Amino acid sequence: MKFIVDNNVGKLARWLRMMGYDTLFFRGSDDGQMVATALAEGRVILTRDTRIMKRGVVARGQLKAILIRSDEPEQQIRQVVATLNLDIQFQQFAICLECNQPLEERTKEQVENRVPPYVFKTQHQYMECPTCRRIYWKGTHWQAMTRRLEQFGKD
Repeated sequence: MKFIVDNNVGKLARWLRMMGYDTLFFRGSDDGQMVATALAEGRVILTRDTRIMKRGVVARGQLKAILIRSDEPEQQIRQVVATLNLDIQFQQFAICLECNQPLEERTKEQVENRVPPYVFKTQHQYMECPTCRRIYWKGTHWQAMTRRLEQFGKD
């Protein structure tokens, strides 16, 4: 399942990416362009904008869209998980949180001068975004995010 989110629910994109879902963050202001992108790429629209819900293709059910009720990102992800029965364990940490690109494995040697010394000393698995070059590893931040994601599945 692929998603597109608008400016009203931008933080939701990061949560969905954490779970491995391809989530495009639409930064434009043209609702028609967002709807066209969703149709062309087979994406579910996630928005707080009621006008999008009234668009013909959405109202007729030709394009799936979910009206997000809360302003709080954690409530938003809970709503999406419950509404779509999403798998919390889908492919955690397989997509860059910043630019939505699939992460690639890197060896310890490939990241040696690009991560903090303590991280290099204690971690053995690394992932990198080929677009923004951000490096990811399964440290304490990863563990905390995993626990938070697991909570969403229990609600």
